[in-house]
Amino acid sequence: MNKFPEHFIFGAATAAYQAEGALSIGNRGKNYWDDYLKKTGTFDPSQASDFYNRYAEDLQACHQFGINGIRISIAWSRIFPSGREKVDPIGVQFYHRLIDSCIKNGVTPFVTLHHFDTPEKQFKDGDWLSANMVDDYVDFAQFCFEEYEDKVKHWITINEPWSVVAGQYIIGHFPPNNQYELGKAIQSMHNMMVAHARVVKKYKEANYQGEIGIVHILESKYGITDQREDSLSAKKEHILANQFLLDATFKGEYSAETMRVINEILSANGAQLELKIEDFDHLKEAAKMIDFLGVNYYASHFLKGYTGTSKIQHNGTGEKGSSIFALQGVGERVTNPVIPTTDWDWPIYPQGLEDMLLLIKQNYPNYGKIYVTENGLGSKDHFEAGQINDEERIDYVRLHLAAILRAIDQGVRIEGYFIWSLMDMFSWTNGYNKRYGLFYVDFDTQQRFPKKSAYWYQKISKEKVLDQPIKNETSEK
Repeated sequence: MNKFPEHFIFGAATAAYQAEGALSIGNRGKNYWDDYLKKTGTFDPSQASDFYNRYAEDLQACHQFGINGIRISIAWSRIFPSGREKVDPIGVQFYHRLIDSCIKNGVTPFVTLHHFDTPEKQFKDGDWLSANMVDDYVDFAQFCFEEYEDKVKHWITINEPWSVVAGQYIIGHFPPNNQYELGKAIQSMHNMMVAHARVVKKYKEANYQGEIGIVHILESKYGITDQREDSLSAKKEHILANQFLLDATFKGEYSAETMRVINEILSANGAQLELKIEDFDHLKEAAKMIDFLGVNYYASHFLKGYTGTSKIQHNGTGEKGSSIFALQGVGERVTNPVIPTTDWDWPIYPQGLEDMLLLIKQNYPNYGKIYVTENGLGSKDHFEAGQINDEERIDYVRLHLAAILRAIDQGVRIEGYFIWSLMDMFSWTNGYNKRYGLFYVDFDTQQRFPKKSAYWYQKISKEKVLDQPIKNETSEK
């Protein structure tokens, strides 16, 4: 059928550093992006989308356009300028006002505690590779729970552990800009999952009246052919980027298959993983307590067998066909000629979302419920004659909403969809030329303009009916 459940959330997503700007207001401390971006001179996030000052306007637009849920994040260094101990009341009160405005406009806030923005001190001390960082994060989370417990009923511990480590230690386009350090990447993911587990336990043991989950970016992996080496490469990348994290989330341990493949990857890259017995005590307890999984999905990947050394070229400019991604001991991503791609070389493959949702249902039956917490199309939108005609975004979202409906029909419990993003925002490695928003932002004036997609999304949200059949038109690899 084409109809969404009556309680289904049609939301939109943001992130503090990408939207707020106002980097010098209050006693906000630096995070690891501030000096890095200033030093490189590539992009200026100091104003971003000025959400810090314009949130009331943006939330009124949410109400007007039928957006009844929003992902926001709390910038850790606005609350604790040094990442720990001393609190800045200006930051604390800002998030009270923001959350109050969400509630006033009938927009349910889903609040993320870590969205790619570790404070500078904790970053310099090792970020997620440091046990002290994990302790500081748990303290920060507990403060937020206590401060906002009567207002926030949906908490997200960490956004996209895989993206964090891929950026920091594999691709090298997030500080500290290391490449091909798969040992650090895997260790950091494990430590993030332990931090997540400790925070889930804190929340549930305090009996707060709400729900808590984690957001993973989950991209299905397929062999480019049915040959064994291609299928094996797809399996290895799936285990590295998806299964390792899902096992930790819902099993509280890593399966024998997961560890066998992870150890093969580590061995091929001359690295080892440190696992502590107490880590799994936390993981196993949290696996029984977690309320939901947030799934971020933009693309899937096709792989072929690869025996060379790692080589990566990140397409951050929108020059189509320029990306390269091959990992030693894993495989090489390749273009599938029958699958369209964005200007940033991301395959447009909604079947991958359906496949992933069904995989979660089958392999992790204790998942509880799922929100698709990010999905959207990055495009070089053009403002012409007072309008932004982004039909390609509408087509993209329509296909992925159809995939969600097909998954619901097959018994997957999905309770909401959050388009990335509410408005055009600062992008970590693209600055401002890659736009995702339902609302176009003129970054010179900060004026907002609804795109054609905003009006389309408004209609879908109001009627809760997809405006085209949901048959699968992209099943061919």
